[in-house]
Amino acid sequence: MNKISFKIIAFILCAVLCLSCAITVFALAEDKKEESQNELPAVFAANENEEEITKDETVYVLAGADGSIKKIIVSDWIKNVLGASSLTDTTGLSDIENVKGDESYTMNGNAKVWDAQGNDIYYQGNIEKELPVGMTVTYTLDGKKVSADEIAGKTGKVGIRFDYDNRQYETVNIDGKDEKIYVPFAMLTGMLLDNDCFRNIEVSNGKLINDGDRTAVVGIALPGMQENLGIGKDKINIPDYVEITADATDFSFGMTVTIATNEIFNNLDTSKLDSADGLTNSIGELAGGMNQLLDGSSALYGGLCTLLEKSDALVAGIDQLADGAEKLKDGAIAADDGAAQVKTGAAQLAGGLDTLKDNNETLNGGAKQVFETLLSTVETQITASGISIPALTIENYATVLDAVIASLDETSVYKQALAQVTAAVEENRPLIVQKVTATVREQVEAQVTAAVQEQVSSGVASAVHEQVADQVISTATGMSKSDYEAAVSAGLIPEETQNAVSAAIDAQMQSDDVKALIEANITAKMASDEIKATIKANTDAQMQTDTLQKTISDNVELQVKQAISENMATDEVQSKLAAAAEGKTAIAGLKTSLDSYNEFYTGLLTYTGGVSSAADGAANLASGASDLKNGTAQLKDGASALYDGILQLKNGTPALVDGVTQLKDGAMQLDGGLQLFNKEGIGKIVGLVGGDLNGIVTRLKATIDVSKNYRNFSGISDDMSGQVKFIYRTDEIKAK
Repeated sequence: MNKISFKIIAFILCAVLCLSCAITVFALAEDKKEESQNELPAVFAANENEEEITKDETVYVLAGADGSIKKIIVSDWIKNVLGASSLTDTTGLSDIENVKGDESYTMNGNAKVWDAQGNDIYYQGNIEKELPVGMTVTYTLDGKKVSADEIAGKTGKVGIRFDYDNRQYETVNIDGKDEKIYVPFAMLTGMLLDNDCFRNIEVSNGKLINDGDRTAVVGIALPGMQENLGIGKDKINIPDYVEITADATDFSFGMTVTIATNEIFNNLDTSKLDSADGLTNSIGELAGGMNQLLDGSSALYGGLCTLLEKSDALVAGIDQLADGAEKLKDGAIAADDGAAQVKTGAAQLAGGLDTLKDNNETLNGGAKQVFETLLSTVETQITASGISIPALTIENYATVLDAVIASLDETSVYKQALAQVTAAVEENRPLIVQKVTATVREQVEAQVTAAVQEQVSSGVASAVHEQVADQVISTATGMSKSDYEAAVSAGLIPEETQNAVSAAIDAQMQSDDVKALIEANITAKMASDEIKATIKANTDAQMQTDTLQKTISDNVELQVKQAISENMATDEVQSKLAAAAEGKTAIAGLKTSLDSYNEFYTGLLTYTGGVSSAADGAANLASGASDLKNGTAQLKDGASALYDGILQLKNGTPALVDGVTQLKDGAMQLDGGLQLFNKEGIGKIVGLVGGDLNGIVTRLKATIDVSKNYRNFSGISDDMSGQVKFIYRTDEIKAK
């Protein structure tokens, strides 16, 4: 069995194994229908040999009986094999819930940083995103297409077909042409059918398991694989759908489960796929050789007929052959002399190439030393400019310098400068808060003081008014103010007297002396400790209000933004941005120079490698020349023996003529047998391969590479490995 056949058989065994897994999962799903939809089991076991953080994702697709999507639930398991205290995760899920622990996460840009504390993280969420493989379920009843509702409870010949639409692909260049290579999802669809309702069950591309009461139906499809391998369906038909047919009574069944996974292909190592070149070339040589053999058998038969007819000429020719054998003997002697000269020349050539080979190490070492000196010089120049980089080597210089050039991009440098300026301003935030708070307090204290002064002024004016009224009333009427007001109330004071008293009081209040008195009393009152304490208390209370606190906060943020903007506009920052642009150009020039020398260095290694190969070849040539000399000596001896044999042949020609007659009859039978063997055997082998086995292996390798690139559906960090599988569950159909 050749290796290509072995790998094909191994692939089929993988598919059968997956079918067994699907049957097991489906049986579990049927037996546990009462479990919560959110408690969804894992289908595939974890890889216990993982040595890096891995994200194992299972996507549950809840669908209608026709395959239409109702909801997508994603369950992720981050395997913290390194015991990290925190895990940075990228995901497009919403409504994320930790389903197995109390670890929480914080946001860092678009990433979620889990406080893992060395634990694995299990979480679940929802997503609205197109699936990589779409699934459509259609139903037929007695050959007519019907809906899921229409087929429920019906009796007749039914068909259930699952069609899969592979939407996930990469564009790959194959033999100079860009082609779509789809992620190779294996679609495993299973269901349980009650034997009381279904009979004569058949499934395309699948397997039936009957326990007496129910029949487990499992089918497999590989949507997109036909296109990936580029094989016509007339040669081999790779299924992209699963179809079940049966005779149904009161049609109804439970849910169906479909598993989509590309893990089968991720475990294949493309580097160990055997090349089909040898097999293809051998089959081509077989076909060509068979044609030559057919031509030769026909020519043999015709030649033997001619030989028999020309037996007289054969006898004469043998005489001539005897003469030629004598000449061959003489030529062999001359060839032996020439071989001796070739042996000597080959030995000289081998010696010269060995001398060149001995200088290879010195030449390569000198070139490497020059290269390392150039790298050291470049490293020194870059470090002197203030950029920190790892030590440059022949292997890493291109990667390191590309990273430095990328970091000096105008946008990147601006972001770095902005981050530094922002950090510096943030360090002064407490001082900004202090100054803004002091300014606001001054404004509030001024308002509070004005309000208190207004109250004090009103009180002082009222008290002075009372004093003035007492004096005016006493002078005008000889009565106290209280007696006067009582007399007024009793109607004992004439109105003219009242008006005169009021006018006198008003006049006194407008006098400069009274006004000065009022002003002096107000000033004294405002300077008292009691009023100052009142102003401070009112000011403190105002400062603690939400409105003023928000005003302070808003002004602080405004001051911070203004400070950042002013610092970014300074000559120092702008000069750094300009210097970064110049540095990027300079480093790009240095890398170009190193690339040029690298081409020379690589070419030198190729040259010295060629010298070594040539030296080895020359040694083999010298050895072969020696063998040639030995061969010509044997040829010389053989030619002498041939000559002696020809003489014996000449004496046996009568018996040769009788043998040719018998050989002619056998050649006729040989020709007929070869014609039949070519038609029934060789022709079918060549037709099956079709000369395209190389193309199939190339496409298979591309398919496996594309499969390994697809490792997650909802999102994954670059530093994580991952694997994903999809589980589609359709609604049950019950008779009404």
